[in-house]
This record gives sequence, C-alpha cells and structure tokens, in this order.
Amino acid sequence: MSTVRKHAAATDISRQQDQATHLDPLDGLRAPDGPCCDVFLTGTVFLDIIFTGLDSAPVRGTESWARGMGSSPGGVANMATALARLGLRTSLAAAFGDDHYGEYCWDALADGEGIDLRMSRTVPGWHSPVTVSMAYEGERTMVSHGHEAPPPAEPGPFPDCPPRARAAIAALTPGRTEEWIASAAGRGAKIFADVGWDETGRWDLAGLTDLQHCEAFLPNAEEAMRYTRTDCPRAAAHALAEKVPVAVVTLGAEGAYAVDGSTGETAEVPAIAVEALDPTGAGDVFVAGFVTGTLAGWPLADRLAFAGLTAALSVQEFGGSLSAPGWSEIAAWWQQVQAVDGQDPQALRRYAFLDGLLPTAGARVWPLRRAVPTIGFRRPA
Repeated sequence: MSTVRKHAAATDISRQQDQATHLDPLDGLRAPDGPCCDVFLTGTVFLDIIFTGLDSAPVRGTESWARGMGSSPGGVANMATALARLGLRTSLAAAFGDDHYGEYCWDALADGEGIDLRMSRTVPGWHSPVTVSMAYEGERTMVSHGHEAPPPAEPGPFPDCPPRARAAIAALTPGRTEEWIASAAGRGAKIFADVGWDETGRWDLAGLTDLQHCEAFLPNAEEAMRYTRTDCPRAAAHALAEKVPVAVVTLGAEGAYAVDGSTGETAEVPAIAVEALDPTGAGDVFVAGFVTGTLAGWPLADRLAFAGLTAALSVQEFGGSLSAPGWSEIAAWWQQVQAVDGQDPQALRRYAFLDGLLPTAGARVWPLRRAVPTIGFRRPA
C-alpha cells in the first residue's frame, strides 16, 4: 500500500526556497494571486552512482578502476534540483522507495534543495531505481535497474489535478498521451518538453500528441532531424517551430539553436569550452536554465546563452543533480572570465546580461551539496 510521506517538504514552499537561495529570478514578477509554484515536474527518481576518471570504456573480462566516484539523486531529480538552485519554487511528483536509497534521495531533495514533495509518496516494499554511470572520454555509459512503482492505493491530487504552476516540464513519449499535461496547460502553465530516443524507430512527430500543449520543445540535434526528416539541425528547428511556439535544438559541442515561431526570431549560441568531469544530467540543467530565463522574460538569445552556461558549469562536477550550479557559482564564473587577459570582447558581450542579475558583493553564499562517494556518512550532531 502506498503512503504519502509526512516530511519537512510539507511546509510552505516559498519559505523553503527563501532558505535555500539568495536570488529570485522572478522578483518583481510575482503577484499575491499568482501560483505559489513556479515549476511542476514528475518522473522517476533514481539513485545515481557515478564513476569518473576511467581511461577507457570497460572491457569484458577485466576490472577497471575509477579515479573518482560520487552518489546523488538522479533521473527527474536532476532537473528539479537545477531549477531549485536557480531560485525557482519547484514541485516534484515522484515515487520513492522505502529503502535507504529512497530516504537519502527524499532528504537530499526536500531538506537539501528545498523542493516541494507534497505531491510525492513513499511506497512500502518498493526498492529505489538505481543507475550506475561510467564517464570517460567526454561521454558516459549507463546501466540502470528498477521496476515501475505500483499505483497508489488511495487516489491523490496527482495526476488528476497537478498544482497550479507557472510552468511544467514534461518528457514526451511517442504514442502516449499524459492527461496531466493538458490539465496543467489548461490551468495556465507553460509546458516545456523534451523527448527520448524513439525505440520504435518510427520518429513520427504526429505521435507526440502532447506537443500541442507545449510552449517550447527542446530535443537534441539527432532527435530533431529524425522527427522532421531533415538533414540539418537548424532546418529541423524551423520545422519544429511550425508545431510549437519555441523550438530549441541542442547541438552538442556546437552549442544550441532556437527559433521563435511566433516572431520568426532565431538565436544561436556556441558552447562554452570546459574540461568535463561528468556529463550526466547536462541536458536537464540546460532545460532548467532555459525555463528560468523564459519565466523571467529574457530575450531568446539570453535564455539560450544562460542555459548553455548552466549546463557547462554542471559537467565540471560529479552527478546529474548535485552538479547543478547555483547563482554564486554563476557569479564566480562571470567574474573569472572577465579577468582573463585576451578575452574576445564579442564573446563577453554575449553574457553581459548577467551584470544586472548576479548577487552583489557580500551576498550570502549558499553552500551547495555535492555528490559524495558514499551515502552512509552521518551529519555531525
């Protein structure tokens, strides 16, 4: 039987977020009658175990030693954490196992990140899904295990009635309709969607029925080209912009390209060159950055640049969720790159919009929790 877990997450979400961050990107946009939730999302939370520092891919019949290891909440927790660390009031609906892994993930998200878990539940007797990720040569290989959570024994507010939110993030599945997406859109939420690999091989855009409710669609280049039957990611973005108001196509090492179908505006931003430790969750962090800029009303090019920046900062740390940057880290990066001799002035101007956003000197620094080799450490009394 499923139960809704009573926890600190049931406290007022705005109070949690005030404790968790020192910059509100929506300051001045909030109204007394507005939604208390900025972003709602749902999905599966994994416990991620990440190995880095591998010289090559594991070889059958041999033992490989990694120079680094970290553990953190994964899956949908990647995006939820990235959103919360950017100051957005985030609500997550997910099932958690009643094992130690599930308890750790719940506490990390609710207590550590201030994410509202009132729509989530703990499932007795169900073990947490687990992913082992091995990072090498700038890429990663993952092995996952888990079982679908049983349905709740008693009806709850989700999925029939998702919370009123400014935005919701959905993972579209070919041939599948999620009723909560239409419900959230009908209550005023802007829907941002990505999509996974189509295992059927059909790549039928008409099969993504919930695309009709979306404000923005953010596939990668390969997915975008397959769905639009094009051989150029930029052409694919224009084709997708005929289906959704905003189409964003990530281009890997080349950056990202976006088209606003309502105005015809386009934007392209190159990727920021960094030394990647672990690319797990970088795509989720990118989406979180783009959602933040959209809700704050930034120009398209600024949204795209900010999304790419947050993703670039994330790959320099362990883990998909706990690698997500906060505003203090973004401020530190901006201060650092401006101090480097010989910087391209045009490249710096691309990020000049940060000057009016970042914490001022003396602002409280939020000590971000990071992935650790083991989840067994106890906090000091």
